[in-house]
Amino acid sequence: MSVPDAPVTGADPRPAGGPARPSRLDPAVAARLRRTPDGLVAAVVRQHDTGEVLMVAWMDDEALHRTLTTGRATYWSRSRGEYWVKGATSGHHQYVRSVALDCDGDALLVGVDQVGPACHTGRRTCFHTELPVTGVLGDEGQGQ
Repeated sequence: MSVPDAPVTGADPRPAGGPARPSRLDPAVAARLRRTPDGLVAAVVRQHDTGEVLMVAWMDDEALHRTLTTGRATYWSRSRGEYWVKGATSGHHQYVRSVALDCDGDALLVGVDQVGPACHTGRRTCFHTELPVTGVLGDEGQGQ
């Protein structure tokens, strides 16, 4: 399957908080991002019509540019050191409907139409393991 914009590997170190790899992202958008030291921003991905949280991935400036301009969710793989378009190998595509930047500029909320499972384990969502919460507050904790 042909993927737009061939993978770019390796890092081009830049000043802390700046993009780590060359990018075509609009400078006005790039200026609003607050990145990790390795140039990444967390991307929380949810089903656009139900709000179901599907997964969390990482984007750098170029991955965000590709996502915004192609309508296909594109991420930076920290383990492989390259860009990946969700579904390029699995067929479980994410068609982007919206992207929002949080108030601090350090996280993105990506609304998608998910085709097939979002998780690499084959589940619909990566958030399938419930942890016990034992410190549930009663009425005294509401409104705080």
